[in-house]
Amino acid sequence: CGGLRLRASTFRTPDPATMSALSNTTRVTRLYRHSLKTMLSWAVQRDIFYTERDRIRKEFEANLHLKDLGVVEKCIADGEAKLAEYAHPDPYTVPTAYGGSKYARNPPPHPDV
Repeated sequence: CGGLRLRASTFRTPDPATMSALSNTTRVTRLYRHSLKTMLSWAVQRDIFYTERDRIRKEFEANLHLKDLGVVEKCIADGEAKLAEYAHPDPYTVPTAYGGSKYARNPPPHPDV
C-alpha cells in the first residue's frame, strides 16, 4: 500500500488547457482521417483521390497556426459539419471486411469436421 501512495502522490493531473489541447488534437486527427475515408468513397480512382487528398491536407495545414481555443473549436465544428454534408450515401467497404460483398462468403470449415 505504501508504494501505491507514493505513486499516487507523484501523479500530477494535467491542467485543463493541456487536456483541451489533447482533445482538440484528437478531434482534428479523427476529422482528417474520416475526411480521407469519405473522399475515398467518392473518388475510387487513385489519381483523383491523390489530388483530393492533397487539397484536404492543404486545408488542414492552413489552420495549423491557430492558437486561440475558440477559433480552433469553431474550425473543428465547421469541419465536422462539412464532413457530415459530404457523407457518401453508400460508403466504400473493402469486399472482405465486415459488411463487404465477400465477407464470410467461404468460411473455413469447423476444425471438428
